[in-house]
Amino acid sequence: MDKIIIKDLEIFANHGVMPEENALGQKFLVSAVMQCDTRAAGMSDDITRSVNYADVCKLISSEMQKNTFKLIEAAAERIAEAVLLKYKTVREITVTVKKPWAPIAMSADTVAVEITRGRHTAFIALGSNIDDKRAHLNGAVGEIAANKRCALKKVSDFIVTEPVGGVEQDDFLNGCIEIETLLTPHELLDFLHEIENAHGRERTVHWGPRTLDLDIIMYDDLIMSDETLTIPHIEMTNRRFVLEPLVQIAPYAVHPIEKKTISALLKALG
Repeated sequence: MDKIIIKDLEIFANHGVMPEENALGQKFLVSAVMQCDTRAAGMSDDITRSVNYADVCKLISSEMQKNTFKLIEAAAERIAEAVLLKYKTVREITVTVKKPWAPIAMSADTVAVEITRGRHTAFIALGSNIDDKRAHLNGAVGEIAANKRCALKKVSDFIVTEPVGGVEQDDFLNGCIEIETLLTPHELLDFLHEIENAHGRERTVHWGPRTLDLDIIMYDDLIMSDETLTIPHIEMTNRRFVLEPLVQIAPYAVHPIEKKTISALLKALG
């Protein structure tokens, strides 16, 4: 991927844990490395087809000067998010915030924080079998799309499926969506739980009925598992009600463990 680089942009701002740092201010040096495709701009020599680094410098300066953070970690996060939200062609950004006059009572050139943030592709399965099922699913899709850190890319049809797990209950309405998100997997999970709770989701019976069920199926090519989250979803390869809507929107997406496309996984399910 091509890169546009801004190095050591000097900005006077008011950030720091010490009260005098907030009151008096000091110099900061900010660098940004933006990964984006510059081919179209290079071939056409047209600034409108690139990321205008002069405008990015103004944005970085604005974010540094209109806020007062205790930590340069927070300043770096704000800059990275602001650039990613404004410039959709930037796939990933590395931000470095240097603090030359850090109050450490020792001699040092600078102290600095460097972070890398980017866009991620996630697939989410949706299900409902209580009340107005379609309204719950449509509502969830709209709420996800309304989050500035999530961009809705594709929505499958909603299909009627029989419940699994042996609990007697109504049929489900299921679907899948593809999103592009700035959220980490756990941040995305927390956000989805907030939506479920807003729709009256209750977790009283395992495999039981629910107003709304939102599961992260895949997140980039990530393979992870902890006490709260497993990606890719551990049961997705066995669930026709996940694979059927998913194959509509991502037939050639590859399962990072099975190394098979969604189409192949559905076919193998029989």
